[in-house]
Amino acid sequence: MKHGKKYAEISKLVDRTVAYEPDEAIALVKKTAAAKFDETIEVHIKTGCDGRHAEQQIRGAVVLPNGTGKTVRVLVFAKGDKVNEAEAAGADYVGGEELIPKIQNDGWLDFDVVVATPDMMGVVGRLGKVLGPKGLMPNPKAGTVTMDVTKAINDIKAGKIEYRLDKTNIVHVPVGKASFTEEALLENFNALMDAIVKAKPSALKGQYLRSITLASTMGPGVKVSVARF
Repeated sequence: MKHGKKYAEISKLVDRTVAYEPDEAIALVKKTAAAKFDETIEVHIKTGCDGRHAEQQIRGAVVLPNGTGKTVRVLVFAKGDKVNEAEAAGADYVGGEELIPKIQNDGWLDFDVVVATPDMMGVVGRLGKVLGPKGLMPNPKAGTVTMDVTKAINDIKAGKIEYRLDKTNIVHVPVGKASFTEEALLENFNALMDAIVKAKPSALKGQYLRSITLASTMGPGVKVSVARF
């Protein structure tokens, strides 16, 4: 991938051979986020897990204390009085069966997170081929299949993020925006890392966390020391 002059300049600020302490890495990432928009700061965690084995899968959710800096649009599948509850809690869209053709046939995907009550999973299951590959399928482990739709919506709007292994056994998650203070980013980073450390599969032999990299949308990656985790 070819990068421009600006990228080459800011890359000089980062020593690729060094694994920085989290606070130093965050300060560097903020410095190297030089785009004209408010870049997202992401963490990429390479694990020693083998996601092909169910007992080595990592999946869960954590509420970042300072949110993600992004306005999240929530779609809730519910029926009966849960529809009113979801609307009252601030869901952006609420519906049931009637939304299936809209998503399946019309390609409507104007939402970031899907929540469903357990009694709606039969309906939502029919959207597996559409929602699954996009990581939008509701999941009990992530707290998005629940009767407590108010709590689910509040958590998501407050900055709840999901984490899971990709096909290469890496976890990619946002921890805020470049406009956040270093303290806010560090608090978010620590909250995420606490959750990841607790999620270590008991079946895993060998090293759990292989590498941690912080990067802004357009900036270079900054290695973080895994020693303390």
